[in-house]
Formats: sequence, C-alpha cells, structure tokens
Amino acid sequence: MQISTILSQIDLGSMALPEFQRGYVWSRDQVRDLIASLYRRYPVGGLLIWKTRTEGAHAKGDQPLQPGYVELILDGQQRVTSLYGVIRGKAPAFYERQRKDQPFLDLFFNVDSEAFKFYSPLEMKDNPLWVSVTELLQKSFGHFYGKLVTVTGGDNDRMTLYVNRLTALGDIKNIDLHIEQVAGEEKTIDIVVEIFNKVNSGGTKLSKGDLALAKICASWPDARDELHSRLDRWEKAGFQFDLDWLLRNITTVTTGQALFTGLSNMPVPTFQQGLKQVEQHVNHLLNLFSARLGLDHHRVLGSRYAFPVMTRLLTTHGGALSNIRDQNRLLYFYIHAFLWGRYAGSTESVMNADIRVMEEADDPLTGLITILQRSRGDLRVRAGDFAGNSLGARFYPMLYLLTRTLKAHDWGYGGLELNAHMLGKTSGLQVHHIFPKAQLKKRGYKQGEINALANFCFLTQTANLEISDRDPAEYFTTVEAAYPGALASQWVPMDRDLWQIDRFREFLAARRELLAQAANGFLDSLITGSASSEAVSEPALERVHALVLTIPGGADGEELEQIRTCNDWVEAQGLPRGEELYELTHPESGASLAVIDLAWPRGVQEGLSQPLALLLNEGEEVEEVVNQAGYKFFTDPIALCAYVEREVLAVAEMGD
Repeated sequence: MQISTILSQIDLGSMALPEFQRGYVWSRDQVRDLIASLYRRYPVGGLLIWKTRTEGAHAKGDQPLQPGYVELILDGQQRVTSLYGVIRGKAPAFYERQRKDQPFLDLFFNVDSEAFKFYSPLEMKDNPLWVSVTELLQKSFGHFYGKLVTVTGGDNDRMTLYVNRLTALGDIKNIDLHIEQVAGEEKTIDIVVEIFNKVNSGGTKLSKGDLALAKICASWPDARDELHSRLDRWEKAGFQFDLDWLLRNITTVTTGQALFTGLSNMPVPTFQQGLKQVEQHVNHLLNLFSARLGLDHHRVLGSRYAFPVMTRLLTTHGGALSNIRDQNRLLYFYIHAFLWGRYAGSTESVMNADIRVMEEADDPLTGLITILQRSRGDLRVRAGDFAGNSLGARFYPMLYLLTRTLKAHDWGYGGLELNAHMLGKTSGLQVHHIFPKAQLKKRGYKQGEINALANFCFLTQTANLEISDRDPAEYFTTVEAAYPGALASQWVPMDRDLWQIDRFREFLAARRELLAQAANGFLDSLITGSASSEAVSEPALERVHALVLTIPGGADGEELEQIRTCNDWVEAQGLPRGEELYELTHPESGASLAVIDLAWPRGVQEGLSQPLALLLNEGEEVEEVVNQAGYKFFTDPIALCAYVEREVLAVAEMGD
C-alpha cells in the first residue's frame, strides 16, 4: 500500500492504533533516518495490521472509526506516526506524546549535499539550498523552482540535479510499504497481543495489565481516566501507585485470584463496582497504616503488592477491620510481608497461594500469618537484618515505624515525641546521620558504612540544623544533659566509649542489637494484643497536606536533590518519570538484588531503549548486579541527562 494511501486511511478513520499500543517514542534522529532511507530507497520494513470489526475495537485518540471494519496497526506505529507528522505537518489523531517539540516537525533537506537536518536558523534562514521536507511533500518542487533558478545562476546541469533530487524526495509518498494482515473472527485480542509481543520482541512487551486494561477500555472507554483519577488522589495524599497495581487489586477483589485473566470477560458494571470497593479498601488501609504505624508517605510504605491480598481480605470482612485484635494481626502480617519481601516482584503465584490459604482457613488472618511463618522458619528480627545501607533497604520503613510508634524523642526542640500530632500538618521528619558523614569520611570509612541503616535516625529540622556535623562524643553529651532519655529513645547505646568516632563499627553493631530488640517487642505486642491502639499520626487521607520525608542539606540532601532534579528534568522533556529507590529483584525467586536510586525498568523510551539507572555513591558490587540485569547505568545525573538528550531527544549535548 502506498504511503499516501496509508495516511488517507488514517484520516478517514479506517486505520488506527489499538488501545493497548504504547505511545510514540521515536527521537528526531530516528525520524530523520527514516526519511533519509526512503529518499535513498532503502528498505524500511513493512506494517502488521489487525483487521477487526469496528464495534469491537477500541483505538487511541478521538478520531471516529469508519463503520464496519477498521485496520489497527500492530507493528509499525513509530514509522507511520513519523511519516504522518512529516508529510502532513502535524500529529495524527492517535498521537499521545506530551511534548511541545514534536520530533517529526521542521525537517529540512539540503538539495546540494543531500543532508537531512532539523531546522536551525543560523544555518538555514534565507538559504534556498535548504528545503522544508513538509512543504515539498505538500506543494511539490515547483514551489521552490524560482529560488533554485536564482541559486544555480543559470547552470542547467546543476538545476537538473536539484530538480531530480527534489522529485525523488517528493515521490516518497508513492512508495509502497509491504503490509501483513491479521484477520478472521478467530483472532481474539489475546491472540493478537501474543502476535504483537512476538513481532515486537526487540522492544518492551505488553504487560498482562496492558492487555487487561485494553479489554476493559473496549467496553468502557473512560476506564483509563477513572483509574488515573484514583491514582492521582492517592498521590496527592503522599502515596504513589501504578495502573498494574490498581488493576491487580481490582482483580483480587472481584475474582478472588490474582491472575489478570479473571478480567477477560468481566461485565463493565462488575469492574466498576470492583474499582469502587478497591478505592474504599485502599483508603482504609492507608489510614490504618499511617495512624497506627506512622507510615505516612510512599517512601516508607513497603510491600505495595501485599495490598491485593489485603483488599481481598477486606472484601470478605465487609470492607474494614473494626476489631482492634484483627487490626493488630493485619498490621503484624503487613510488616512481616515487607520485611521479608513476601511479594517482591509481584509474584502472582504467591499472591494466589496466600488468597487461597486465607479463604480456606477458619480464621483468615491466622492462615496468612501461618504461611508467613512456614516460608521463613520463624519471624524473629535479628540484628543483622538492620545491616542495610541505603534509604531503600527493606528495614528502612521499620526504623521509621519504630521511631513513630515507640515514642522516640527529638534531640532538640524541647525533646518532643516524634509524631505527627507534634509536627504539624506540613512538617516531616528529616533523616539524620548519627555519626556525621564529614567526620567519617575524614577517617577513611567507606560509603556503605557511612550510609548504614543503623547510622540513621529521624529528627526535626531544628534539631538537625543544631547538630550539623558535630562529633557525636560532643553532641551526645549535650543532648543527654538537656533531654535525659532522648538518646536511648532512639536506640543509641549508652556506653559512652562507643560514642567515639574510632568505635563507629562497634556502635553500629550495638545499635543493631537494640533495634532488633525494639522491633521484636513491637511485633510481639501486636500479636499478643498488648500494643497501644493510640494513633501516632493523622490518618493519611484525612489530613490537609501530605507529610513527606525530607533529607537535610549536606551529602544526603544533595543526593536526594540530584535524584529529584534529574527525574524532574526527564519528565519535563515529555518522557516517563523514573522510579525512585527502585527495588531490583530476581525475576524468578523475587529475592532483592539491589536498590537503585533512580530507575527506568522499561527504558526511558518505553521499549526502544534498554533499562536505565542512576546509581549514586554505590559500590562496585551493586553496579555489577545492575549491569548484569541489563541496565545502562550512570553514576552522575548530568551524564544521564546528557545521554537522554543525545540519544533520546537528539538535540545538542549540554555545554560544559
């Protein structure tokens, strides 16, 4: 089929993109290379089309589909979108990429050098040798004839050469692209997506969630917007979840199992009711975890994939757990789920097994706790479990939880208890290095030791600024004199010999023992029923503003600021935002391999580039693990942004 005919079919609504297709991700370089290849008559590949009944199809964009049958592009959407943009001078109706600088606009051709470049005023303004490809394809070379006569100065041979080149470029509209067609009533959407994944093996495969959502959207076009509206509300409250996660919850609530296949033939009213239930159940859980555990924002909310199991539990309990004993046991289960990575990698088989045990047991919560005990051998926390060395460590939320629930005291500001009632609605705790980074670096300690979890505590900003990078042997003495018991409330060993910098490693070992004792004591209180039911924080969805964990100035503050600035910059380019503190897990066992400061597991080009990572101050062992997992990683955010700019956005590199 000729390229011009394909574009006309798109305008008529007889050719479109299926809902499950990912968005446009090509860079300017890729657009330029496509047009240059067509100009030179190089092969550029064909298209794979799914011909299906219009009434059963759901396509991207607002373009109405032609009645009867529609052809949905399974493979070749990047090429078709680029061709449409260059030839029509605008994006097609199904274009969803939110970028001001649409990468297929303003492509120019030099009739003398045969070079293709995007418009640059300094090089091209008032230069008749540079011709707009879009104008040529819309108006033919006659529009430029007069200018070429002037520039050739009557040289007929040169004029003939230029005319031939413009004619060859203009004729790319008439090039035939080979089309393979998938058709027939037996070609269900499951088969079509399987075909799509096979032909798109070089890129990112459609997830099971993508397929499930595509099926729902086919019958309920507003489904995606409705799902996003819930995610947006939770994000405003301080919690970040994604579509797959929300769909997984809807699946377990409505079907009692974790497999997305349960949504295949689900009536829309059932799905809508499931969404309503999930919203209520998640709200209940977030309020419970924030009020009782102090886990009041996404950085300290562990095991997001325990939620589908817990929302199913609430479905069988009328939507909420009002009994304090049941609440305590649910908290006990949830804490152990994130401590031991029960659902790392969001393993469907584990979730299904837990749901089955829960629903077959006389007491569902006892069933869930029992299966956890069997998988672990025992559920005791040991000192070595606090040996992590990053803000993404699994026991990091536990440290925060203990600070909030066991009435840890600040080391300044009157020595107040560190809970939300005292902090106010818009304040958060700050991470503090007990032994300051600057002091440890001077003495040659490595980054992993400096960032040891046992070297973290949480303070108010006032206390943090007062302490700054003072020697702990000095400021511990001051704090203990001013606020007796404040140090011990944060599990600081009271052996003053351990307060010396040269005893740092012994200090860490002693504090890990104290933290393990505190963790076991709190967990035991939940299971025995002796835990206080007093709220330690406002329910997350009832407060006016989201509380956020903040990290002060200095090395850690700079690192977090670098992560956020880098992420904000990438997002500002119209590209997907990376996941901060992303846990890299083994694809089969779900075991935690590393925590990546900033990650794009599907690639910043969503399928056309390899997974991308930013690692700040990590050791060689972490870099090796991330590299083996197929990530392209950078240890400097400027270098990462330069890569994105050079390889993805295809614009000039940032100046030195």
